[in-house]
Amino acid sequence: MDQPSPESETLVLGSHEVESLLSQSPLVDAVARALRAYSDGSAEAPPRVAASTPAGLLAAMPAYLPGVALSTKLITVFPGNHALGRPSHQGLVALFDETDGRLLCLMDAAPITAHRTAAVSTLSALLLARPEAHIVAILGTGVQARAHLDALLASGRFDQVRVAGRHSAPILNWGHPQVQASTDFEAAVTGADVVVCCTNASSPILALSWLRPGCHVISVGTGAELDPPTVGQGAIFVEWRGAVTNPPPAGAVELQGRDPLTVTELGEVLADPRRGRDSGDQITVFKSTGLGVEDSAAARLLYDAARQVGVGRTLQW
Repeated sequence: MDQPSPESETLVLGSHEVESLLSQSPLVDAVARALRAYSDGSAEAPPRVAASTPAGLLAAMPAYLPGVALSTKLITVFPGNHALGRPSHQGLVALFDETDGRLLCLMDAAPITAHRTAAVSTLSALLLARPEAHIVAILGTGVQARAHLDALLASGRFDQVRVAGRHSAPILNWGHPQVQASTDFEAAVTGADVVVCCTNASSPILALSWLRPGCHVISVGTGAELDPPTVGQGAIFVEWRGAVTNPPPAGAVELQGRDPLTVTELGEVLADPRRGRDSGDQITVFKSTGLGVEDSAAARLLYDAARQVGVGRTLQW
């Protein structure tokens, strides 16, 4: 007769607990280590798979970061939710023990997605923006825009931020006195050293002619935020070359059909900085699609921090 399996405990972290813990975590360093491990082949992150509905999609992002985390993210993306007053991204991240497969923790995926995306973008700016860069323009006023504002300012590298959106009122409540609010994308971008596109636009919101020489451009939207001249003339950086070789939602809309050898992974720049910016006038472009190892890195930080301070609820199975 089979012996009953020993009872297992799983920690559950809600959105408020995740937000609180992430705001105090060294997330940029954690995602940097994860991306370097992915680029050197020691970590695994299969392409995102998704089931689509007329209104949105459900995506799965498993990953293994040796010695750090075995995890998967299940995330829904429903852009129309904004009009209903609901988050566009909802889901969970599950963290497992890499030695025996136990489910260690379930955590709200929405704040993880926002913060780890902003952390990777900030990493790209630290690696690729010109050394004297200090002015940032953020296009968009949603959750990702706010997370990027917080992460970029927390880096200590940037001291002037312009945020532009269709409505400037939300920006005024973000609590950063150095932020200039605008409804004019071109005016916000003109003269900026770093430009961050955080929208769900399906057509370009940026023009190459707006960019100053040496600008670093970041795009995290799933649609075609970037205009073809910017993509064509910029030096392109990605989390993984799968952004070119896989169709959306795993790959990037703007990079489809491109030779994967013409893009550089951030992990490769971390391993060899000579693979980064070539000159002070070069336009650099980081196109983010997200990668499971980023969620793994964030999940481990959260789990360890939650256990240390004693937050969350425990489920017994």
